[in-house]
This record gives sequence, structure tokens and C-alpha cells, in this order.
Amino acid sequence: MSETVSGYQFKPADLGVGRRTPGISIFMRVRNGADFLEAAIRSHAGAVDEIVAVHNQCTDGSDEILHRLAVELGPKLRVIHYRDRVFPPGSEGHAREAADSPASFVNMSNFALAQTRHTVAMKLDDDHVAIADRFASLAARVRSSAFRLKETLCFSGINLARGADGSVGVPAHEPLVGTGDHFLFEVRPDTSFRHDPRFEHFHNADPRVFGDITYWHLKYLKAGLGFANYELDETPNPRFERKKKRLMENRRLLTVEALAAQQPAWAGLARHLPLPEKTRLKLARAACLRTDPPALDLDLAALRSATGDRNDDHDPR
Repeated sequence: MSETVSGYQFKPADLGVGRRTPGISIFMRVRNGADFLEAAIRSHAGAVDEIVAVHNQCTDGSDEILHRLAVELGPKLRVIHYRDRVFPPGSEGHAREAADSPASFVNMSNFALAQTRHTVAMKLDDDHVAIADRFASLAARVRSSAFRLKETLCFSGINLARGADGSVGVPAHEPLVGTGDHFLFEVRPDTSFRHDPRFEHFHNADPRVFGDITYWHLKYLKAGLGFANYELDETPNPRFERKKKRLMENRRLLTVEALAAQQPAWAGLARHLPLPEKTRLKLARAACLRTDPPALDLDLAALRSATGDRNDDHDPR
């Protein structure tokens, strides 16, 4: 049965740290993610104990997909409708709203986290499709630690986009995603999202370490190139406009093998050097990609069919 919430304001006590049980929870914040929402959920569901999907302002059928999957997956998938109008990251409304305002993306993110029930959690975006064996291996690593983590276990993804000829591959100008912003973490009393005028900032005191490359990032294959939810027509954002412009102007694609060959051979030495955390994460990712690149096991023909030519932003002409 679907749940609904409105007027919620996050309080740290809502995390319920003391009553959490051993396991892995996923939480999702969904707005118009129909393109790859089902694939994201199905590709991760087998390796975790629950998925909490909080949807907001969906007009593309995402809520219907979630309700259908909830019937199929049963207690593993909980679906909650967050009714308040939420301002997207990067907008003037987001910058203006307090962190605990029902209209804040920070507040909605904390609500989604607070609905999880297990000791270890992770956020999942609706355009992240798991590299199944690699994500399962990372989840098994958490299970082997009895669902207790002394470190935030980060994972990265590989971007996919369309080239000028309509083929799908790795965009040469921005091939990788995730340098410490996607991770498995143990939920603690001070764990929460906090307000930044540009976006939601996740706070967890545990040091961050690199785990693996575990997903394909399909944002640039979505309608509107994945920028539609930012409401750029209403509140222009120079950062997102620049990203969109670069994507349209740079159509060259790489294979995963070519990307792996580009990574520096010395990157594996990073663990022996006193480097800033984010630099260590990037170098560990590069070493992983060079020594153990994932196979592109997605059905690219199916992806092209699913995304189609529904949006002029995909047309290189």
C-alpha cells in the first residue's frame, strides 16, 4: 500500500539509529525518472535488504512504475509520495529554503534516509544501473563486516551518452562520475544531508575510501539529457547550462577498453601517498579501471530503443 507524507520537517531523532537492524537499505529520491527507474531498481534489488523510493512531482509515470514494482517485490520496495512542492538543487528556491523546510530537497533527502530501517544505507539515483556482479561483491563486503562500517565505502560509475551517429558509448569529455558522492555508509546519530546554496551536502564523519566501479550512469541518455528536473527554463543555472552545452558540443565516444588504457599506470601507488581524500579517491578509481575494467554488459540496442529520439536535445544536427 502506498504511503503519503506532507509538511514533514526532519529531526535527527527520526533516523532511529538505536532501532535499526543489520542489513543494507537503499533510498531513492525520484522525480520523472521513468526512462531507467525500473532498470535501476531491478539491477540493485537482489543485493540489498530494502529499497525506499520517495517520489515527488512526477508527471511521466514514475509513480506508476514504482507502485507496479512494489506489488511485485513486496516488502523489499516501499513507495512513499512526498506531496510538497520541492525546489531542485541549483535553483533560487533551493538556495532560499531552510534545510528543514518541506520545500527543500535537503529535507526530502533526509526524510528518505530516515525511512530506511537497516544499519547500512546508500542513496540510489533513478539513472544508475548496476554492474551486477561488482555491486553484489561490494554489498557482500558489507555483509562480511556484519553490517558495521568504520569507513564510508565509495563507489563510482561510468557515463554513457550518444555520439553524433546515434551510437551509445562513453563520452570522451566526461567519462566517469562519482568521486565520493555515492557510497555505502553506516547510519549514525549525526548522519544527515545539510544545506548548501547549490545542492544537498551529505555529512558523515567516517573517512571515505574507494570501493569499486559499480554502475552505468545513464543521465545523458534520458529525455532532456537528464537536465529537465532542474527547471532551467524557470531558474537558469550557469553550472548546469555549461554541462549541457559541453555535452552537446562534444560528441566523441570511447569504448570502456580505451578509457581504461588512458588511466595512469602509477595511479595504484596512491594508497602509499599522503594525498587529499578526493585525490586519493580519484586515483584509486583510475587504478581500478586500468586493472579491472568492467564489461559493457548493457543491451545498448534496447537502450537506444527505450530513449528513442523523443527529445531534440539528442539530435546532433
